[in-house]
Amino acid sequence: MVAVRPWSFPASTMPILYGTALAVAVGGARLSPGMFLWALATMVVLHAAANMLSDVFDFRRGLDRDVTPLSGAIVRGWLTDRQEIRGSAVLFALGAASGLLIARRAGWSLLVIGGIGIAVGAGYSLLKVDGLGDLAVFLDFGLLGAAGAWVVQARSFSWLPVIWATPIALLVVAILHANNWRDIASDGERRVRTLAGRLGDRGSLAYYGFLIFAPFVIDIALMAVPRVAELGLRPMPLTFGVVLLALPSAIRLWGRAARRAAPRRALDFIMLDGATANHNLVFGLLSTAAAVLEGALRWG
Repeated sequence: MVAVRPWSFPASTMPILYGTALAVAVGGARLSPGMFLWALATMVVLHAAANMLSDVFDFRRGLDRDVTPLSGAIVRGWLTDRQEIRGSAVLFALGAASGLLIARRAGWSLLVIGGIGIAVGAGYSLLKVDGLGDLAVFLDFGLLGAAGAWVVQARSFSWLPVIWATPIALLVVAILHANNWRDIASDGERRVRTLAGRLGDRGSLAYYGFLIFAPFVIDIALMAVPRVAELGLRPMPLTFGVVLLALPSAIRLWGRAARRAAPRRALDFIMLDGATANHNLVFGLLSTAAAVLEGALRWG
């Protein structure tokens, strides 16, 4: 099963919080709480629309037929697949209209960011079949969300939140990968070739290790490299060193993944996606706190 609903809303809203913090604390923008909440609500509506569309796809392809904690509304008998399609269309329309109104106030560069995000969200069900679900999540739940939140507050586009949101985006992909890695066999039976299915078990372990450890390396590089090399890049504030507090959590996750054939607890590997989601939340909150602390030191 490739549904990822239990973690998806926190994962999709974290870039909004992080991008907003960067715009205010690092970019010097004046915080607009109303615009922040408006953008956050719009993201939730659009994400709900994409989830409903994914429910229909999973049900019709046979990926979601039995009631489990991951099951959508169709399997539970709450809605029919046609009702979900109509509901998804309504939510996409509402989200798009809300985005247009925000863009009128925040700047038209938000139209490009939002347009790409909506297209990726609407096409996610098709992308995941061909192993492109990881890329879709990387964009929508990481780079685009942070960039859009920056524009909402700063009223101008910057590549800074795109680059600095890469670590968080990789961890969101790690959640999806843990889910897909567990379900390689069942997805393969239904001709859904996720990236985990293409990599196989050993390749998936290596990929998972990259996804959970690379964020620390990237943050350290963004703090150090611009300070010692003339690259024209803005160095990440040293306050971001606080994310290293999440390193023990990443090491524990790696241990659970490495012991997947003989787990210490029966559900260690089965629930690896949920544990990774908790790690992503901690890393994201630490990153946001680092931005806020930098702002307090600089502007306070």
